[in-house]
Amino acid sequence: MNHQFEDRVAVVTGGSSGIGRASAIQLAKEGAKVCLMDLKEEQAEKVKKEIENNGGEALITDVDLSDPARVEKGMKEVVDNWGRIDIVFANGGINGVLAPIEDLTTEDWDNTINTNLKGTFHTIKYAIPYLKEKGGSVIITSSVNGNRIFSNFGMSAYSTSKAGQMAFGKMAALELAKYKIRVNIICPGAINTNIGENTEKTPELDKIDIPVEYPEGDKPLEHQPGKPEQVANLVTFLASDQSSHITGTELFIDGAESLLK
Repeated sequence: MNHQFEDRVAVVTGGSSGIGRASAIQLAKEGAKVCLMDLKEEQAEKVKKEIENNGGEALITDVDLSDPARVEKGMKEVVDNWGRIDIVFANGGINGVLAPIEDLTTEDWDNTINTNLKGTFHTIKYAIPYLKEKGGSVIITSSVNGNRIFSNFGMSAYSTSKAGQMAFGKMAALELAKYKIRVNIICPGAINTNIGENTEKTPELDKIDIPVEYPEGDKPLEHQPGKPEQVANLVTFLASDQSSHITGTELFIDGAESLLK
């Protein structure tokens, strides 16, 4: 059986759960060797085992995306093992602390920005030397928040990081085009993942609550949150040669949810 990613190597950050997990498994099924670049070793081990049970090949690198030295070392480890990098899915991120701007601490702001935005910068920066050798595809997980939706109160840091990823992705797409490196940005809406586990809502959020009622069922296409596997389908398309003329483009995958808000 022919696999479209045979002999290609993919790096997936945040690959131990949710969208990252689904995408890593799907890329591996299509023949890619997959590096799970993540901190959650136990969960990552489960994903690695699942990939291997399906006949794929996977590697775990223990990396804090906000730490440039560890990201650089992680990318080198991938190349030392497999000799190349072709696909980078910059997906790792957190919701962080949700609070009104006046109550959000500088530390909590920095933690969200450093993980989501600086982490994306580090991921792409340290992959570029290897991607330049043969070209490749970079996919960034941004969000409807900060790009189409601004009504999720308390998410100023998160939305700012997601808007920043959008701008950074477009800048990178133009800068890297001469090396045949494509960069695209996906913007999921509500997806059934466990990102809520790293979300802290402060009591002060009640101060800025604005009672707004949207039509019953605020996801017009399917009337329920999306599945990680649906996003993985989009990631696989953007990683593949089928999207060879698409770069610098944002793709919203939210069942039209964000068009209501």
